Amino acid sequence: LMSNFSFYYAHHISTIEGGMICTNDENIYELSRMFRSHGMSREVKNSNMRESISAAHPDLSPKFIFNVAGFNMRNTEIGGLIGLSQIKKLDSNNHARTSNFNYFLSKIDPNKFFVDFNVDGCSNYSFTLVLKNKDEALRDRLEKTLDENGVEFRRGTACGGNHLRQPYLKKMIGEINPGIVPNIEHLHFFGYYLGNFPSLDKPTIDKICKIVNDA
Repeated sequence: LMSNFSFYYAHHISTIEGGMICTNDENIYELSRMFRSHGMSREVKNSNMRESISAAHPDLSPKFIFNVAGFNMRNTEIGGLIGLSQIKKLDSNNHARTSNFNYFLSKIDPNKFFVDFNVDGCSNYSFTLVLKNKDEALRDRLEKTLDENGVEFRRGTACGGNHLRQPYLKKMIGEINPGIVPNIEHLHFFGYYLGNFPSLDKPTIDKICKIVNDA
């Protein structure tokens, strides 16, 4: 069931809210600049692209052409400063997270949990914990044990599981059988994230793994 699962995450810095897009594709770069700023073409850095958009819309002011349906997601100076200040620790933090994750996978019970992830290039801010089987009794014991030991977790992994079950998407596209995406459906009920912090040491990870394995 889980043999093709891979988990990749961007390098991790905090800017209070928001995130960062890294790309070597100029079109994605320029679209991203527009999307983050109300969709306005004046945010485009490529002058030829910007002038081409303006020429296609002579009835609009070049400073106020909303070329795509965008958002207002520009960071503040304070958020940017906080993010920039973390760059010097970025490589070491990513290395620690990668080391922690691999150590975690080596310690959890492979008979109960999926451990065969493709971790090439992975820098995961969490420990991915996925039950191998649809075992509701184990799931309930696991959640109870994690709660009792103060281990924070998120069921459904990063995005909260199968969004075909979420009300916002049902309102947009109607009812769709959530079973059409079986891997995500499995994660919805039997997949978890546990926090993976750069400051975690191996004895602490050992304790977490013991809690998980003894559930």
